[in-house]
Amino acid sequence: MTDKTATLALEGEGLRFAGQAGSGHTIVLDDADGDAGMRPAEMLPVALAGCTAMDVVSILRKKRQSVTHYEVLATGRQRDEHPHAFTRIDVLHVVAGDALDIEAVRRSIELSATKYCSVGATLSSGMTQIHHGYRVTGDDGLVREAEVVVLGPHSAVRVVEPAGAVAVA
Repeated sequence: MTDKTATLALEGEGLRFAGQAGSGHTIVLDDADGDAGMRPAEMLPVALAGCTAMDVVSILRKKRQSVTHYEVLATGRQRDEHPHAFTRIDVLHVVAGDALDIEAVRRSIELSATKYCSVGATLSSGMTQIHHGYRVTGDDGLVREAEVVVLGPHSAVRVVEPAGAVAVA
């Protein structure tokens, strides 16, 4: 197994955050008021589009297809009610090239969607557990840590009782 990490730090009084991936690359996230970066929910279709695009172009190149233009349009539909979960994401691959083999394009998209794209596999699988917890450093210098809630897969929300808090010296 491989771990991917992300760190997000609040910048200023608004909702602007500086994000950094384990690779060291950074991104700014913000809300509509600050408007200095992407909204977190916008990143989901971007991540899916980026993942499948890298797969498809790589496969097409291995198939010796001459791609002169390639882009991915990803449109995500979110519920109006909180938590505004995505109910559908449409992905359209726009490809142009010299004497492209339509079957090679179709098969490249199929392989990305069904075998290679980790973002798509995660979104469509329902396999991912999400654990939320905290680490709070108090005025007394003690660090308190606990898990708060576990979500998924295919299960109801599990709230962890506050008694699970552990003080770390």
